[in-house]
Amino acid sequence: MHALLNIAVRAARAAGDHIVRQLERVDQLTVTEKRDNDFVSEVDKHAERVIIDTISRAYPAHAILAEESGARGRHDYCWIIDPLDGTTNFLHALPHFAISIAVEHRGRIEHGLVFDPLRQEIFTASRGGGAQLDGKRIRVSRRAGLRGALLGTGFLYSDLPRLDRYLRMLGVLVPGTAGFRRAGAAALDLAYVASGRLDGFWELSLKPWDVAAGSLLVREAGGMVTELNGGEDYMRSGDVVAGAPRVHREMLQRLRKVAAVSPPAEEEVQGSKADSDRSDGSLDSDDGEAPAH
Repeated sequence: MHALLNIAVRAARAAGDHIVRQLERVDQLTVTEKRDNDFVSEVDKHAERVIIDTISRAYPAHAILAEESGARGRHDYCWIIDPLDGTTNFLHALPHFAISIAVEHRGRIEHGLVFDPLRQEIFTASRGGGAQLDGKRIRVSRRAGLRGALLGTGFLYSDLPRLDRYLRMLGVLVPGTAGFRRAGAAALDLAYVASGRLDGFWELSLKPWDVAAGSLLVREAGGMVTELNGGEDYMRSGDVVAGAPRVHREMLQRLRKVAAVSPPAEEEVQGSKADSDRSDGSLDSDDGEAPAH
């Protein structure tokens, strides 16, 4: 396992231990509503500090982009962190949430991790190295299309102006499928696509920390991840369609009937800004290979 990914695993396990302990006192936690239907708890904040502290001890110069504390630093390497994906589930003691950590180098996601601290399942991927679940290789499903496919999605509780469009998309995708699951943790949904538990997934208005690690998992497991129009700038747009190749293709075909989207620009198709050049931390030096001691 790459040194950077080893640090991500160490950070995720430390934060996960804290999250699981706090689940027993969830009714006593301090919770703040950042905006409509978007909550943050003291557990999110503490878990994020644990992750950042672990990373910073190993790589003090690296940049950070984290859900709760935002961006810090400028560096060729940027760590993209969601300390608790599925906060609403956690706050209701619903056992479906995860930690997501990705490492971006000069605008491209190189390593990704999604950790389910309750099931103790750790999904990892490195660019060109495949995707693993607890160290064992995983692949997307062999589903030949949407017939019989099980899909994941997420509703737009925090982006209501787009809700009508989303519901029309849902309507065109339903026919012939085995059903939909709205589990409430996009990073974990993408990990499930990578491992074949879900055949496909789509959601709108996601943030970089929701998709950075999970999208690499899907790609390294043999799947496809794009925007609604087939372009690859989903880290910037937040609109994600992912799945096994033939499932993904049919999803795009159906979604385009509703989405009124333009095809991706020619240079995007050929050159692939796949993991985005969005990072606030992708400029100066390049010392990501060995942790500090």
